[in-house]
Amino acid sequence: MARKSTTDDPLAPVTLAVGQEELLLDRAVQQVVAAARTADPDTDVRDLMPDALRPGTLAELTSPSLFAERKVVVVRNAQDLAADTIKDVKDYLGTPAEEITLVLLHAGGAKGKGLLDAARKAGAREVACPKMTKPADRLAFVRSEFRATGRSATPEACQALVDAIGSDLRELASAVSQLVADVEGTIDEAVVARYYTGRAEASSFTVADRAVEGRAAEALEALRWAVSTGVAPVLITSALAQGVRAIGKLASAPRGARPGDLARELGMPPWKIDRVRQQMRGWSADGVAVALRAVAEADAGVKGGGDDPEYALEKAVVTIARAARAGRG
Repeated sequence: MARKSTTDDPLAPVTLAVGQEELLLDRAVQQVVAAARTADPDTDVRDLMPDALRPGTLAELTSPSLFAERKVVVVRNAQDLAADTIKDVKDYLGTPAEEITLVLLHAGGAKGKGLLDAARKAGAREVACPKMTKPADRLAFVRSEFRATGRSATPEACQALVDAIGSDLRELASAVSQLVADVEGTIDEAVVARYYTGRAEASSFTVADRAVEGRAAEALEALRWAVSTGVAPVLITSALAQGVRAIGKLASAPRGARPGDLARELGMPPWKIDRVRQQMRGWSADGVAVALRAVAEADAGVKGGGDDPEYALEKAVVTIARAARAGRG
């Protein structure tokens, strides 16, 4: 008889995260992993895509350990599992192992519905991760992000942020974090306007992505548009720093490792691992060092250390793009 989960306990034997919103799916996984590592810092985390699961694999991963270690097994895109593997998962749901938490990420559609129904029938803890297509849903998300930080934002500020950023939940969450870090007191519409006017058309992350890809002309075009529409220069230097550091982190990671393993080791979601891998071609360790110095100089320039913040940003973008292309021959 399957153990039923009647509470929202992240350490329930099985967690079922249902939906197609990548940020919420990643957070569902992170919540379980954090709870497991609070209970046991040596928790072993296995983050798997469907092609990594073959008949018998789940049994191997969930078999008792000599050291009785806690383990979290994450299965992404569970709707794409092969039929024989789905049978293994269904069998496991009936008798889940002690000290092991299975996390199934399922898109929630008709594909793989049998597995979805079986997990629910077995009493899996369920986390809804729906794609937020309605403006009202994104507005509610922004409000919840501010509440989670313990900070206040006016209704007008929340709406202005949604209007400026658009539909990308990752960027909305990042914007809330940036405002909370930079602004004291209640966050109002004027603050959001100062930081994010026009950001839906030209985000700081667009500037950073084009720069680390070595596309200097496109990066400069995005930068000039961002500055002209009111994006705060400190957001652009922050995005540039994140982009270059991600290149450096992944470049020093073990070769051949799977995205899920790298995500756990480097503190990045798997989707970002794939993006950074595509951006890495042409980068060297020396190039990363040069780019980080350029970002530091630009950051000082936009925070009062120079007379022309826009020039400081342009110089950094060009330097980063050249570093990205240096190893391409």
